[in-house]
Amino acid sequence: MQTPRSILPIALASGVIGGGLVAGAVAVTDIGGTRTTTVVQQAPLATADASQKDGTALTAREIYKRDAPGVAFITAQIVQRTSSPFDFGIPQEQQGTSTGSGFVLDKDGTIATNAHVVEGATKVTVRFGDNAAHPAQVLGVDKSTDLALLKIDPKGVDLHPLALGSSHGLQVGDPTIAIGNPFGLDRTLTTGVVSALQRQIKAPNGFTIDNVIQTDAAINPGNSGGPLLDATGRVIGINSQIETGSGGGNGNVGIGFAIPIDTVKQKIGELKSKGTVQYAYLGVSSQTIDSSFSGLLPVKSGALVQTVTAGSPAAKAGLQGGDITAQVGGTPMALGGDIITKADGQVVKTADDLSAIIGRHKAGDKVKIDFIRDSKTKSVDVTLAKRPASVSAGQQTP
Repeated sequence: MQTPRSILPIALASGVIGGGLVAGAVAVTDIGGTRTTTVVQQAPLATADASQKDGTALTAREIYKRDAPGVAFITAQIVQRTSSPFDFGIPQEQQGTSTGSGFVLDKDGTIATNAHVVEGATKVTVRFGDNAAHPAQVLGVDKSTDLALLKIDPKGVDLHPLALGSSHGLQVGDPTIAIGNPFGLDRTLTTGVVSALQRQIKAPNGFTIDNVIQTDAAINPGNSGGPLLDATGRVIGINSQIETGSGGGNGNVGIGFAIPIDTVKQKIGELKSKGTVQYAYLGVSSQTIDSSFSGLLPVKSGALVQTVTAGSPAAKAGLQGGDITAQVGGTPMALGGDIITKADGQVVKTADDLSAIIGRHKAGDKVKIDFIRDSKTKSVDVTLAKRPASVSAGQQTP
């Protein structure tokens, strides 16, 4: 008589090898009357990146257990002004409800979310795992980065601030975890990887948000404002938008976008103290030069100018954008523009560097811009302006 055997299913084995997302699985072997039970433990998502100091890779279960209590379910009562041919051109107010996600920044009750989640809100409430509704005040809004800060009364609330990591040093393929409230399903976890870096998306005021993280972790309506986490459970971005595909639906198609946490950290202090962020304005859009440009440009780093807004400080100073479109790393880029290597005497290695340097100035400041054009180094003084509240045709950032 043949001895019965039980083997580990192929799908289960793949799950364990590919990152350990299958937890508590059991394989039973019965040979010669002896039963052996093997419990397959969940493995860490990945080895923590060396750039994440003190980082120890955790399992998805461990990250969820630790961080989910710090993720908020946000409900905003909003007023939208609409117009129709039947109201004689007089705008009418319509009330509605916006829902999204957020996460706790500190024990004082400060919560981060997206600006578009609370735009037009007349009343905002925040809920955690206990489902108690906490009234929230909108501390500040920065539409240029789709960031908003809320404040709740921390008294009697068991707050769980999430640790902020860094978006600098992320690489394609790094593990990601999203926790949020898609379609109102509170504290839902999804996993994926960094699918691409240096993406650009449009902010609520029409300006461009640069160096956005693309992930295939499932993000759906309601995830907006929630944290995107790394393998150590630290926040590397704020989930903001999804690509819906040509069908025009509103569900996940595996392409989501998160605002880099390094961008967010630059704005938190000003939002807390002033309620808004004032931006100096150069008037260019730029792209970080990295290895994907190898052989195409005379330098290995810098900010490649893509477009220059007509009438902007950059245009008045004579800076030029690209005039040739080419596929670089699978993304269409404008080549032939100026390569900014220094601003205000500081080395510019990335587009983020340029934005950060300009961001430390105010309107009216004069900044020296060093750039390469036709393989020759040039410099020009630019007098920065105040960024418009919203974008018009052709305008970009910083």
